[in-house]
Formats: sequence, C-alpha cells, structure tokens
Amino acid sequence: MEKKVFKVNGMKCNNCKAKVEEALRGINGVASAEVSLENACANVEWDETQTHPADLKAAVDALGRFELVLD
Repeated sequence: MEKKVFKVNGMKCNNCKAKVEEALRGINGVASAEVSLENACANVEWDETQTHPADLKAAVDALGRFELVLD
C-alpha cells in the first residue's frame, strides 16, 4: 500500500470536501481518502497494483472545479 498527502486546489466548503472524498474513494484500489478543507489536502492510501497517482488526479480533476496536485 502507498500513502501520500496531495494538495487539492479549488475547495471552498464542506460540500467541495465531500465531493473530492467521494471521487477518491470511488477509485478501485483506494483503501482510504481523508480530505482536509482547512489544509487544502487529501491524505490517500491506495494499492499500487490497482491504481496510480495519475488515476487519483484524473478522478478529482474530472469534477471540474478541483485540481489534485501531483508533486
């Protein structure tokens, strides 16, 4: 399992936080996703044999208003 904290741009409220968490948790292989509105970040744990950071970014970015930053 991999675990990393990613910066998330564009979140303004708890509804935004919930949408980002839902998008991340909906990805096959994601074990956990906790989003912090205050710190503008997502703490994600995933199975690297099932998904990759680019998949996480694509799911969040597809929401339209948010951007998951890969560094």
